[in-house]
Amino acid sequence: MINATNAPLDPVSEATLASRGLRLGLVDTADRAAFTTWLRADHRGFHMPEQSDEVIEANLAGLAYRRTTGVWDGSASDAASPVATVNSWVADLTVPGGRHVDAWAISSVTVAPTHRRRGIARALLEGELRTAAGLGVPLATLTVSESTIYGRFGFAAATFSADVTIDTRRATWTGPTPDGRLHFITLAEFRTLVERLHDQQRATAAGQLDGWAARWDALSGAVNDDKDRTKNLRAIRYDDAAGVAQGVALYRVSNGEVDYAAHTLTLEHLVSVTDDAYAALWRFVLEVDLVSTVKTWDRPVDEPVIWQVADLRAVKLQPYDHVWTRILDIPAALTARGYAAPLSTVLEVSDELGFAFGTYTVTVVDGSATVDSTDAPAGLSLRINELSALYLGGVSAAALAAAGRIHEREPGAAAAVDAAFRSARAPWSSIWF
Repeated sequence: MINATNAPLDPVSEATLASRGLRLGLVDTADRAAFTTWLRADHRGFHMPEQSDEVIEANLAGLAYRRTTGVWDGSASDAASPVATVNSWVADLTVPGGRHVDAWAISSVTVAPTHRRRGIARALLEGELRTAAGLGVPLATLTVSESTIYGRFGFAAATFSADVTIDTRRATWTGPTPDGRLHFITLAEFRTLVERLHDQQRATAAGQLDGWAARWDALSGAVNDDKDRTKNLRAIRYDDAAGVAQGVALYRVSNGEVDYAAHTLTLEHLVSVTDDAYAALWRFVLEVDLVSTVKTWDRPVDEPVIWQVADLRAVKLQPYDHVWTRILDIPAALTARGYAAPLSTVLEVSDELGFAFGTYTVTVVDGSATVDSTDAPAGLSLRINELSALYLGGVSAAALAAAGRIHEREPGAAAAVDAAFRSARAPWSSIWF
């Protein structure tokens, strides 16, 4: 995997911001004072509460591996604090076929309200893309707080997740009864297991990224300023018939003041590596006494539990765009993933930023693609945005064609792409970054 922590600044963005009286710079994450100042600016940008020294200390250690960038205004009253932030790293992204690709993960994109409308976000994001492309990373990825921003940079939604609300009084369990056992465990044991199980689960799950230690520490309450949340957390583990842990879940129960038999169970995380573990953990969650509602988030849009309860309407899913991708190298990205069906087509791809464009033959044999430049007529014409949306197999080319987002030059080309690109399960990420 490419190590990008100390990749140099993008000279184009550096010059652009300098012409506006602003300085683009890398943060030395070993410099505690400078990194702390950057972290507090990042938290401010997302309207987060002032972080405790404990959380700052954890982030100083847990996020030091990332390439950390800021923008400074020397004329500001607090000139040491950046007016914009971004960090990035090369993540391992699971793609269809149980394969993996290096992805330039972008996070912590903020611009201070005092410095809006000055082209700072554009300079930062285009600089990140130029840096990634220069290092040979095939694609970039991010999760977004504002979905209207990133299309102009060639990104598109490639995975969707769902908020889930379940009326447990209607959701009578009709799924399987596994042979294993459930156990309550400590939060410390959950912290250890969730990291290992996430890595196992994501090995073949398109759309998942590798996690990081600070993310699991915060989830498990090991490092967290919300002490009320942490003291209410409960964790369970499912062991198979051989006594091997195959799944864990983390939840809390609240809101029983008015009716003690009508608590809300908030499922904060559930990860399973077998169907039995999935069924056992979900059945436990749905059958906890004195609970009438289960709520959770960041779940797959094709959640199997819908088909494991007596009343489909007991389960309400509210889907939303989650992981956005942006292809930077078309041949490298398309040959990195696996395919579900043979394909022989020609894609004509445009890219306003000039990173990934051209006309390519895409030929899939035995689940693998070869991609070559060509002068042949295109079967499909599309922007890099739409190719990036299709990449993980969760967006339909036929739907995009019907929406006027791609143009079918050869009848049946969209259906052929769908058959080859589709993922057996909807691509999904269980984490934000």
